[in-house]
Amino acid sequence: VQLVESGGGLVQPGGSLRLSCAISGSVGSTFLVNWYRQAPGQVRRLVATIHSGGRITYADSVKGRFTISRDNANNIVFLQMNNLAPEDTGEYYCNVQDAGGSYWGQGTQVTVST
Repeated sequence: VQLVESGGGLVQPGGSLRLSCAISGSVGSTFLVNWYRQAPGQVRRLVATIHSGGRITYADSVKGRFTISRDNANNIVFLQMNNLAPEDTGEYYCNVQDAGGSYWGQGTQVTVST
């Protein structure tokens, strides 16, 4: 399983970005796709999860601002991020978990600053 994130960049507070995670390879029929954020000097933290069955969960800090979604036809998972704040700055990683293991992308940097 290979994951490639894209869509990061520099944005002003209150702005929006949409991250993409392109998934290739053989993923099991039951899986989770997670987005994690790692701020400088901090541990990697879970931001949002979408289950193969459709269940979605968010970290409290992003509820109402971030939306995770899936394009099944193209095997892409998106993270729409609205009303961004400086504390959303960090490297964002896509993670897939299935019966075969846990897979990570290389990350995409999001910087929220004036």
